[in-house]
Amino acid sequence: MGTAAGTASTATPLDRFLLSLRAKDASEHTLRSYATAVGAYLDWLEERGADWRTPARMELRAYLAKLVGSGARSSVSQRLAAIRSFHRFAARAGLAAGDPWGAIATPRLPRRLPRVLEVDQIERLLAAIDDDERGAHDGRRRDPALTMAIAVRDRALVEVAYAAGLRISELAAGELASLDLRRGEIRVLGKGRKERIGLLGRPAIAALEAYLDVARPELWARRARQFAGAGPEPGSIFLNHEGNPIGVRGLRYRIDRLCRIAGLPEGVSPHTLRHSFATHLLDGGADLRVVQELLGHESLATTQVYTHVSAARLRAAYVDAHPRARASAVHPAEGQA
Repeated sequence: MGTAAGTASTATPLDRFLLSLRAKDASEHTLRSYATAVGAYLDWLEERGADWRTPARMELRAYLAKLVGSGARSSVSQRLAAIRSFHRFAARAGLAAGDPWGAIATPRLPRRLPRVLEVDQIERLLAAIDDDERGAHDGRRRDPALTMAIAVRDRALVEVAYAAGLRISELAAGELASLDLRRGEIRVLGKGRKERIGLLGRPAIAALEAYLDVARPELWARRARQFAGAGPEPGSIFLNHEGNPIGVRGLRYRIDRLCRIAGLPEGVSPHTLRHSFATHLLDGGADLRVVQELLGHESLATTQVYTHVSAARLRAAYVDAHPRARASAVHPAEGQA
């Protein structure tokens, strides 16, 4: 029962669940991890002769104990999230009465605040593009025209990702037809194929204009020269060094490389630019619902995590800047009578 193949007529509940996730544009990584987690759970219940639609509380507790005993706390939480998502789907689809895990106390991870870059770290990331163009980090002799084109492209993709708060998948899927540089807008399809407008500031518009005027034609021309039957020019905004649309993996590689060159902290990822976008907007006084709309979050609660980040940054700035705050931090009892 833990497999996810099948036609429409023979589809298992797990098949149908995964199809529903795919219809919501879930990533392949999410599909694989959910298939593994739910498949193992269903197989375990089947081996015990339990009906997955109405498992007894003792069976659920036994499975929870098995998970806790065999995995890290974060892994347990991820697997349970997949299982509960499956049961909620089954209830909506009329396959079961409800979520049997609703009455089971499960371990909760403390909420981790998203990592955020400071503005000067964003500048260091952009400066790393110039360092990379000079070839200071690999010692290779490269084609100057290609090196320039890649540098101009990298500046455009970093500026756009940060300016519009895009997910890396949205950046990879961006189409030329979705750009309106006169208005400073880019249309993107987010999760669940929901369209929204990303806004572009002057640096992002200037970087895109330079890329579209010089670098992108150079990247495409290289492919056209190499392959006589290269076909029609792709509509994707960002192209790789071979003139093909750059994918998520390629984007991740480029941004990770620039982060290393810039000397940014371990763990900074392309998604950190999105976190930084939201936090910097709130730091600047943007309304939470405006940030929600720009991020494409369905629920305001998802966006509210950035208010905690912003409050933490405000407190840190206060402690660093206010003389009485510094004194009380060092001598909390001082001045008390």
